[in-house]
Amino acid sequence: MASSRRTSARRRSPARRSGTRSAPRPLPFVGPGERLWVLDVPYGTQVDGATWHPAVKTHLHVGRALPDHLAPYAPAPHTLGRFIENELNPDSPASRPAATEGLEPRRLQFEAADAIAAHAEAGGRLFLLADEPGVGKTISAVLGAIAVGDLRGARRVLVVADRPAAITIGHWCRTITALGDGGLEWVVITWDRLDKVTGHSWDVIIADEAHALRRTTTKRWKLWARISGHGKPHDKAPFVIATTATPGHTPLELPYLAPAYAQALGEPMKEWASATQPGAAFAGALERHGVAVEQGRYGATWTTDAARRAADLKLVRGWLADERPAAMLHRAAPWGPVPISGMPVALTPAERAAYEAEWGEFCREMDIARRGRNVAKGRAALLRFRQKAGLIRVDSTVDWIAQQVQAERQVACSVEFVGTAADPIADRLRDSGIEVATIYGRDRFDAEAERLRFQTGQAKVCVFTTVASISLHAGETLADGRQASTEPRVGVFHQARFSGIAGRQVTGRTHRDHQVSPWHIAYAEGTVEEQVGKVMVERIAAASDTVGSDTTGLADLAELLGADWLPSATLTDDGA
Repeated sequence: MASSRRTSARRRSPARRSGTRSAPRPLPFVGPGERLWVLDVPYGTQVDGATWHPAVKTHLHVGRALPDHLAPYAPAPHTLGRFIENELNPDSPASRPAATEGLEPRRLQFEAADAIAAHAEAGGRLFLLADEPGVGKTISAVLGAIAVGDLRGARRVLVVADRPAAITIGHWCRTITALGDGGLEWVVITWDRLDKVTGHSWDVIIADEAHALRRTTTKRWKLWARISGHGKPHDKAPFVIATTATPGHTPLELPYLAPAYAQALGEPMKEWASATQPGAAFAGALERHGVAVEQGRYGATWTTDAARRAADLKLVRGWLADERPAAMLHRAAPWGPVPISGMPVALTPAERAAYEAEWGEFCREMDIARRGRNVAKGRAALLRFRQKAGLIRVDSTVDWIAQQVQAERQVACSVEFVGTAADPIADRLRDSGIEVATIYGRDRFDAEAERLRFQTGQAKVCVFTTVASISLHAGETLADGRQASTEPRVGVFHQARFSGIAGRQVTGRTHRDHQVSPWHIAYAEGTVEEQVGKVMVERIAAASDTVGSDTTGLADLAELLGADWLPSATLTDDGA
């Protein structure tokens, strides 16, 4: 009897849950002479007069004018908040800022804008701007978007920038304001906020650091495909300007270039794109056109044959570079390639004993994971070993940085891990009396304020985890018109990044805009780290290839670490 009652209760429960969904809360009433003000209030902050509204997913205030205490939360021009505010107040949009004329584009940047415009005028739908870091892709892309807008009667431009948002959004917005908006409505967001703009149409899209679109299995890709009209006919999609100095490790990591490839080869997008299996569709199209694609344990892979690789790179480059007008532009930095070298660290007997113990434990864990084909355990073992090995070398990195500061250099220190690298390095430098700027740990620091401390010379060292989209070079012209300190910059990788793309992007933070900045990869002498470091010196140099760098080194790295059975993304994943 009890069982019958339980069954009856279970049957009735859906009925109790059913019912009409409550109607969405209407927007606040706006009286005569009033308007809705959007406010960028930080998460978890309570501000009198600012009310969160779920319909627009932002804080709002109703009034004739914005009270003084709310003014600091007003969205800046060209931001998502300003865009939403104008959408809510179609009869009283905020005034657009006048061009400040604070930037004077260089000839290289005007030439890039002309190339973008020429491709658009010929009916192109995507242009790859692959100049080296520091050549000036941001200004080139803004000028190019304005030119495309003039040609096509565009109204809206979406800019998708890399993080940290506290630095990148302001940088793009200031650049647009300085150059002038060209009569266009600009919206600048970061890659993690694509879902905020899916309900709007865009005439021109700038995909900054476009290598963030290498993976077709991510939510980011699905949103991008929708916003950019990836699978649409060529004449129905927005015009895309993809900017990156490091497009991908292999041709298989270039799905975001599929529209340009299809158009250059005279094919419809349905031959290159699939809503359900985008990666497979792209790999199949590459193979059909002669790229040496092979099927591996984890899906399509690129051939390991060196001759075929060279031929493939020449082939896919030609699809864009040989088109007339060209669909891509790549120019090396006129100040030369980044000087990069290994930096061996001699371990003390105690450090070497600790290192060997960690290496032995890692080998045992990796062997168990390999025999069980447990990718998660293999990846975790690799992560733990890299963290512990890096922690052993913290004192050596701190000593080297201190010597560089004494030699009147400013030091950019790139780390991958916070608890076992960034925090101890920064803490020990401060203990020695050295000011440190810290750009790591979401919401732990004001990224732009910390960057400016380094750029103005207040802090002689910057410890950071971010890969791209920040400028740490000497002599930079800052937003307020000041000039950054002119002390030479030198960089150190406390941990060698396995991704050539990530490594190349990091070196471009200081080696840019005619400033030569040498970089060093630290490693424990006489260990597997030394072999890894030497491979990464070559990989970072190769990563500037315009359409995919040589990945032979990646296979070497995997073999050195006993990780050749893991998916390649385990080693190269840098957040993209």
